[in-house]
Amino acid sequence: MTPGALLDGKVAVITGAGSGVGRAAALLFAAHGAQVLCGDVRRAWVDETARLVADAGGKALAAVCDVTEEAQVRALIDTAVSEFGRIDVVFNNAGVSTPGLSIGDHADSDWDRLTGVNLRGAFYGCKYAVEVFKEQGGGGTIINTSSVAGLVGFGGVVYGITKGGLNALTKALAIEVGPHRIRVNAICPGPMLTNLTRNENDAFTAATAEELTRYGALNPLPVAVMPEDVANAALFLASDLSTAITGVTLPVDCGFTAR
Repeated sequence: MTPGALLDGKVAVITGAGSGVGRAAALLFAAHGAQVLCGDVRRAWVDETARLVADAGGKALAAVCDVTEEAQVRALIDTAVSEFGRIDVVFNNAGVSTPGLSIGDHADSDWDRLTGVNLRGAFYGCKYAVEVFKEQGGGGTIINTSSVAGLVGFGGVVYGITKGGLNALTKALAIEVGPHRIRVNAICPGPMLTNLTRNENDAFTAATAEELTRYGALNPLPVAVMPEDVANAALFLASDLSTAITGVTLPVDCGFTAR
C-alpha cells in the first residue's frame, strides 16, 4: 500500500478496466488501499489487470461487463456489494471512439456503438451507483471519463456528441443527488496515448519517442497526456481530498482547452 493511502478501506468499481485509463486506475486505486472490482468486455484483458493488481499486493476481482447491457452493469455493481460488502466509488471509464471518421462516414452502427458505450453505459453505471449509495447511506462518489471533445470541437462529431452528453449527465446528476452526499464528476482527457488512439496491437507497449513528441506537440504544455495522468485525477476525485468538489468537468489536457 502506498504511504498516506488515499482510499484505504474503500471499494471501487471500474469499467473499461482491461486497458488504458481503467487499468492504470485499478493499479493506482489498489495501491492506495481500495478493493477494486474491474469490469471490461474483454475477459483476457481484465483478468490480466486483476493479476497485475494482485502481483503488486493489492486486492482486485475481474468480471466481464458489456456496459451497453443494463443487466450486466447492474450485475457488476451487485457483485462488488456481495463480494466486498459495499461500494464507495464507481468509475464509469469504458469508452470507444471512431478516429478519423467524418460525419458522412458514420453509419447507424457507429452511432449506436458510441452512444451505447460512452453515454448509455455511463448512465447505467450512474443509475445503479446512486441506487446502492442511497441504500447504504453516507454518500458516495461517481467519476465519468469524458473528453475534451465534450468541451470544445475536437475529434469525430458523434464522439463529441456522446462526451458532451456525458458532461451534461454529470452536472445534472450532481445537482440531483447532492442532498444525498453523492458526488459526481467527469474527467476530460486531451489527446491521449491509449489504445483508443493507437493500433490495438500496441495497446500494451510502451509509447515511442515519436508518439510522445507528436502528442505533446498538440498541447500548450508540450507533454503527451498518458493514462496514468487521468488515473491520478480520478484518484483525487475518488478520495476525501475532493469532498467539496462535485459537478465539475475536469480537463486533463496539458492546456489544450485553455486556448
